[in-house]
Amino acid sequence: MKTLFGLPKKVIFCKKTLISNQRPSSAIEFNHKINSKKQTLLIDKNGLSDSWKYSRKKLMIDYKKREKLLVKLLDKHRGKHGEFDCIVPGSGGKDSCYASHILKYKYGMNPLTVTWPPIMYTDYGYKNFQNWLKFGNHPNISAKRSEKTMKTLTRLSILNLLHPFQTFMLGQKIFAVKMAIKHKIPLVFFGENEAEHGNALADNYSSLRKKSYYSYKNIDKLYLGGISIKDLKNEYNFKYNELESFLPVSTDQLDENLEVHYLGYYLKWIPQECYYYAVENCGFRPRPFRTQGTYSKYNSIDDKIDDLHYYTTFIKFGIGRATYDVSQELRNNHLSIDEGKKLIKKYDGEFPNIYLNEVLDYLKIKKSDFLKKIDKFRSPHLWVKKNNKWYLRHNCNRTGYND
Repeated sequence: MKTLFGLPKKVIFCKKTLISNQRPSSAIEFNHKINSKKQTLLIDKNGLSDSWKYSRKKLMIDYKKREKLLVKLLDKHRGKHGEFDCIVPGSGGKDSCYASHILKYKYGMNPLTVTWPPIMYTDYGYKNFQNWLKFGNHPNISAKRSEKTMKTLTRLSILNLLHPFQTFMLGQKIFAVKMAIKHKIPLVFFGENEAEHGNALADNYSSLRKKSYYSYKNIDKLYLGGISIKDLKNEYNFKYNELESFLPVSTDQLDENLEVHYLGYYLKWIPQECYYYAVENCGFRPRPFRTQGTYSKYNSIDDKIDDLHYYTTFIKFGIGRATYDVSQELRNNHLSIDEGKKLIKKYDGEFPNIYLNEVLDYLKIKKSDFLKKIDKFRSPHLWVKKNNKWYLRHNCNRTGYND
């Protein structure tokens, strides 16, 4: 049976986290190497995923020792770069609230916060952004990108890749590094890196330099929104400087002293605890209603396109937002397997209609065209259509069409 996106043909679910081996990942490495061709979550013959194994290993980590490493790192940079000691990227979500606040008020750092703004702010998301800066007394630099460029690339990402956040995620990661170089602050802290599972050196200088070298040596062969840079310039009349925000810094701009770290490597990072901390210290407030596709109210709520993004992962990989949330809570021992299965059954794949019309109008995509486009991205090994209705062939509850 045909498979799309290089996904494994056989669908396997982790016994402990309920996530499937269809989950795409660029670098899950813990005692097992990721298949470089398919780059999806590995699940062994016993039905255990690498993410579960790592979560068990995390229980054995001595975070007191890790904290000492953090303090040593912070001492190296504190007061050495002028007004600011480090950069913390974010938009006022629970993770950026936690990271910037604890670095400033527990560890005595003075972070500069930087923001690659959501494509379409929600009202409550923008309020959380304002509270983040107000309650934390954080200086902030927000990107003033071209709305036309962002809108066009987002539209192309949806139509060509069914990936609403592809170009946004690139800009989000790159912006922090570019601000670090511009303001000569060679220490950047992200929160938790799910793909790297807390690898503090995932984006160190050597890694960044390799990416930059490749990017600028092969610039016209790189793709944004499913279109090559060359074609974006020739067919869409983009100038290079309009696309630069989404590309790594040039090799000659990189400072060999630049360090990019994940705070979750040094501190025990539990999303629920970050949420409680952000509520208490940063004026963070959850969504005023349940997020479509899941049961939570406080995770990834600042962009109106968030709900659509997670719906597209359900279409392409059979993994919706509820599955991601359940898997995380199972790894942190906050749910039972039976509770997780019920939540996935009830919410996974829920159609994101609250903001959809507004999003499509903004991007100038006809709803009828979008709905047709969705079906073209359903991999035959995951989906079957019967009586004009789509069914997943397999799910973690074993009630799929072919289970």
